[in-house]
Amino acid sequence: MEDNENLPIDEVCRYGPEPDEVNYSEIMAYHSVNGFLDKLKLNLKFVNGWFWQFVAENSPVSEITVRAYRSRGVKIGKPVYIGPHVHIDFIYPELVEIEDYVSIGMGTYIFAHSNPTASKDIKNFYYPRSYAPVHIKKGAWIPPGCMIMAGVTIGENAIIAAGSVVTRNVPAFCIAGGAPAKVIKKLDPGIIGSAKKQAVIPSSDPR
Repeated sequence: MEDNENLPIDEVCRYGPEPDEVNYSEIMAYHSVNGFLDKLKLNLKFVNGWFWQFVAENSPVSEITVRAYRSRGVKIGKPVYIGPHVHIDFIYPELVEIEDYVSIGMGTYIFAHSNPTASKDIKNFYYPRSYAPVHIKKGAWIPPGCMIMAGVTIGENAIIAAGSVVTRNVPAFCIAGGAPAKVIKKLDPGIIGSAKKQAVIPSSDPR
């Protein structure tokens, strides 16, 4: 076969399998599908997932949204707030973990994978499908309109500015914002520590 570098762009696109074929084989491989029965089970799983995805994205009640995403396989602590129209990765929901006391504002997107679905040359030669876990740690606050990309960890009690695109890890007790998001301020964790020390703990002495 000729060197692709010496071919005009319209000739290069003839090489490699079609995107639909590649996408299908990638999904089958990820789920270790082998045979008709496995394919049937996977298709039923996706149908079930579409139902819960619709419920989660359109429910005005956070508790229903949280339960729907748990049904899809997302690991979610409690209490957690998830606003309306929040989208959590449809193909790899099990790769997303949201710890306790997290708040996620409406219209936020959380992705656990990247895939140029129908862009044949880009998919075959530059950026094939990739996936990586997303971990949102205890107490983090993600306001409306954010995009959290695959492989990101958002630290404990971190804050993301509204409308930000998070492509890298955000440390604990930090405010990050922008596209791509960068740390713009650090919070003092000592404030929480001092408050806990000053809290009055009722005595267990029955006298």
